[in-house]
Amino acid sequence: MTIGCFALVHPFRPLDAQLAQIAAWGFKHADVTDNSDGASLGTEFGFSAVASLDANPHDLRRLFASHGLEITSWCAHANLLDPTAPWRFGTAQIIKAVRAAALIGVKHVITTEGEPSTAFGHGLSKDEQIFSIREKLREPLRLAEDLGVKLLFEPHGPVSDNLALTERVLDACASPALGLNLDTGNLWLGGGNPVDYVRKFGSKIEHVHWKDLPAEMSAQRGRQFGCGMATIALGEGVVGIAEIVQELKKVGFAGHTTLEVAGERAVLASRDYLLSL
Repeated sequence: MTIGCFALVHPFRPLDAQLAQIAAWGFKHADVTDNSDGASLGTEFGFSAVASLDANPHDLRRLFASHGLEITSWCAHANLLDPTAPWRFGTAQIIKAVRAAALIGVKHVITTEGEPSTAFGHGLSKDEQIFSIREKLREPLRLAEDLGVKLLFEPHGPVSDNLALTERVLDACASPALGLNLDTGNLWLGGGNPVDYVRKFGSKIEHVHWKDLPAEMSAQRGRQFGCGMATIALGEGVVGIAEIVQELKKVGFAGHTTLEVAGERAVLASRDYLLSL
């Protein structure tokens, strides 16, 4: 199991500075985190870490490599429950992420359905939710299969935080290019049990995002779907990281993992805690 770092460790700093900090902490792995179509004013003027889906992905690989870092995944977290629109990250952007990842030898693109923000999305039945996800992932999965990339579905919404509904997504998509990314904090926050998730899906889990959450967030459990970063170190919260690690060992997990943790003390303490396990 490798331990990498979320490539958004400082606000308002460009990607090169994010990677320099990650490398200075001694990490060897990181992910392509924030990304979007076309150009970004913030990136152009040096206060954003957004990577362009339309840029030459080899330039991105070279940037990571210049800091001694290997890209282990490409994040393409999408909105799969609201209506398709040019301003929503969805099928078109996932396809671009799959192509970019394949071109530079990155095997995993991580996506999710997200929490809907429209009345349309909130009004979907469970069957309609499954169909919406299946329809929006159909072409990305066909391309991923052809290019040798795996699309990993992450807990970060009302479907992916539910084990039974996640299983329905896997069955409905029926693609060898579809796997799972376990996000420990997101799943717990959404009301799921990460240990049960590992026991149920086993080898389908090909990447892990690590978060631990404080006890005071229990009030939001089952009502909030996903959080970008944990503000405490692994082992300091209520998610049960040690037991999750043991279950991952039992199913033979030996892949890449990423810390989604904010703050130098919490990042380094989280790495030390995982290594101790």
